[in-house]
Amino acid sequence: MSSSESNVDPQEPRENEYTVGWICALQEEYEVACKMLDRRFKGPRMAHPNEDNTYEFGQISDHYVVIGCLPFGDYGTNSAAAVAKDMVRSFPKLRFALLVGIGGGAPTRKDDIRLGDVVVGAGKGVHGGVIQLDAVKRYKSVDGSLSTQLWRHLNGPPNVLLGALPKIQERYNDPDEVDKIAQNMERMSNRPEFERPSDDRLYRASYPHQGGSDCENCDAEELVTRVERAVTHRVVKVHYGTIGSSNSLMKMVDERELYANDPDLRILCFEMEAAGLVNTVPCLVIRGICDYADSHKNDDWHNYAALAAAAYAKELLDNLRAEKVTEQPGWGSVLDKGTLMR
Repeated sequence: MSSSESNVDPQEPRENEYTVGWICALQEEYEVACKMLDRRFKGPRMAHPNEDNTYEFGQISDHYVVIGCLPFGDYGTNSAAAVAKDMVRSFPKLRFALLVGIGGGAPTRKDDIRLGDVVVGAGKGVHGGVIQLDAVKRYKSVDGSLSTQLWRHLNGPPNVLLGALPKIQERYNDPDEVDKIAQNMERMSNRPEFERPSDDRLYRASYPHQGGSDCENCDAEELVTRVERAVTHRVVKVHYGTIGSSNSLMKMVDERELYANDPDLRILCFEMEAAGLVNTVPCLVIRGICDYADSHKNDDWHNYAALAAAAYAKELLDNLRAEKVTEQPGWGSVLDKGTLMR
């Protein structure tokens, strides 16, 4: 018997007992997601022969979870939507999905976002948490400055998940509470490639990358001077706000600055899957910050950022009452009606 088979729990839940979908786009995101499971199962046989998704089955707290991953090398909003539709078809009794992975941060004076932080797509007002960048009209105002106008709004996270966020924040802010996110991250402690990198470099928006794989040719004088963060009782800093999503990788710093500093949009990070998902299934997006969405981006923080996002997702499920989840309609029935409930 292999080591992976020996970790499989023989007490299998029935197919209709799985209530939570967890969707990843990259291999590192999938690996850390699987590590967050408290128990693993073989899972049900796939009912549809054309099912191409990779799945892992397990339990987190009292929730039975299906983890799905996009096909290798297949990214973007359309791919995410296709994976979600396959997951809905195979598991119509799931209640919602968590889209968990990495994203590019958009630091501003108001939002001190740094590498390794986590951004949760829970917007305020009319913005549901994810903005489709293709639906943002950009134009010059009378004074010559660039402005934006959003002409399409996406669905926000389901209320059952939004209702759990205040409890998460209360536990996070209480210095007497154990840092459960840090404890969750310890599940990858035997994998040195997932350790926190030492360098967090943010270059001025006006300074482009000068070549090299790790900014070895970039001038250190062009780094933004930032106050060192005070040591707190929390390993990971969590932000709640708006996430920008499109099929294009964000590396244009001028656009990053426009979206991040727009008082209406105030986008905290950028990614490539959420816009194809949130109008397909009830969904909450959780992103670990792996770069600053500029020309200096590299892969150094990918693993750690993916781990931080997954650790937060587990903490969310640990604090979400299972009975509240099972009270929600299966997303298959919601999709059949051609609409999504919040």
